Amino acid sequence: MARAAAVADCVQAVLGSRASANRVFELLELLGGEDEEDAACAARACGRLFGALLQRGELLAGPLPAEEACLAGSGSAEDKYKAWMRHRYQECVAGLAELMGHGSFRLKELALCTLMRFVELEAKHPLVAAEPQGSRTFPRERLKVVVDGLLPINEDASLLISRFQEYMEYDDVRYFVIKAVTGSIAQVMQKTKERPLPFYQQNVFSLISPINMPNKESDMVKFLAHKQAFEKMWLSFLKHKLPAGLYKKVLVIMHDSILPYMNEPTLMIDFLTVAYGIGGAISLLALNGLFILIHQHNLEYPDFYKKLYSLLDPSIYHVKYRARFFHLTDLFLSSSHLPAYLVAAFIKRLSRLALTAPPEALLMIIPFICNLFRRHPACSVLVHRPNGPAGMSEDPYIMEEEQPSQSRALESSLWEIQTLQNHYHPDVAKAAAVLNHSLSEIEDDLSGLLELSAYELFDKEVKKKAIDVPLEFEQVRGLFGKKNDIFAEHFTLD
Repeated sequence: MARAAAVADCVQAVLGSRASANRVFELLELLGGEDEEDAACAARACGRLFGALLQRGELLAGPLPAEEACLAGSGSAEDKYKAWMRHRYQECVAGLAELMGHGSFRLKELALCTLMRFVELEAKHPLVAAEPQGSRTFPRERLKVVVDGLLPINEDASLLISRFQEYMEYDDVRYFVIKAVTGSIAQVMQKTKERPLPFYQQNVFSLISPINMPNKESDMVKFLAHKQAFEKMWLSFLKHKLPAGLYKKVLVIMHDSILPYMNEPTLMIDFLTVAYGIGGAISLLALNGLFILIHQHNLEYPDFYKKLYSLLDPSIYHVKYRARFFHLTDLFLSSSHLPAYLVAAFIKRLSRLALTAPPEALLMIIPFICNLFRRHPACSVLVHRPNGPAGMSEDPYIMEEEQPSQSRALESSLWEIQTLQNHYHPDVAKAAAVLNHSLSEIEDDLSGLLELSAYELFDKEVKKKAIDVPLEFEQVRGLFGKKNDIFAEHFTLD
């Protein structure tokens, strides 16, 4: 309490009389001290002090000369005071920047808020020369200090970044943060020689992934400038090698948070095609971005369906992104111009993999296969082949073949679906039995089945009303229910 009173008295003295200006060193000393409470108290005091000095115009505006040269020069006492106090302001900013790397989150947050208060005040009371064409100046260097503090190389700053997100609602802050991040990436990543920096890259992603672009209708000039800076930032970020986990996070938001706001989405072709070729979950996630580029920007991808076919392995029925993958696969197989051998290969591979799939996946994949038959009647030979193979040993289909055209799927039959008609889950057996009859022309709606979970199936069974079923047709008599049982003479089950 005594320390807070002394600090408040110091602020009042500096603001009240220039004769007490040297007392600012007391605040700066506390700001750089090891005591957490003293540092917090000094940070708040510096915010009040230099905030007032900015508003009163008592800091030198324009280029700042070296302190010794300024004091030894022939300028007025007023100018020398303002230059001297501007140097103290620079020291305060440097001290707050150091606090953004402190171990205490409370101090980090306080330093962040104080620096952003300075950004706001410098925007109203500029310390730099006016920009050309009379445009409003913005304290870019001050904001760059904040951005550098939000992007440490050796620690996770996601909590502090989440605190900063409220400032990103302002168009000017957002624009210059984008520019500062682009510069930071170029400066930091060029020193690593293509070696990933997991903490730094994760921090950059945490900062830029939630960015909401300005409304196109509200200000077209601002919107176009933002798009250009936004595109440059993401291209700069994605040209460096990413950790696998971050690769997935980028691909998850690619289709709705990145591509729509780029001037030239086709610049992402290289990134997405490389991701699509990696395999596993990363390839599944790259499908969304590729879908947009293929359908909206006329991307030609050689052997696209071959690669899509190769993604069909036992894991697709279990992965986290199953719903997204099958939604996109459904779209890619919706064209009626696809050759029958290609669609038949997809149907056979999905059916073969269905033999080991969980019930919740089967209730989605069987209608999925039925829809493929409706779109491509030429594949119905797989169902209506009287003397077709009855099991895996007789099946001409080559599961291991990478080329759909060489898999011999059209020579096979869907004995797998017939096998599923004896599935232990009654809903699966019922769904598989649909192929015993002629399919209706109307496609099944998959939207409610794509994200079906085992929990939902179990919950449905639990809530199902049971019907009384007779378990015995002969009334039980006696303790053991045997005829002429001696126990029946002495015991009853009433």
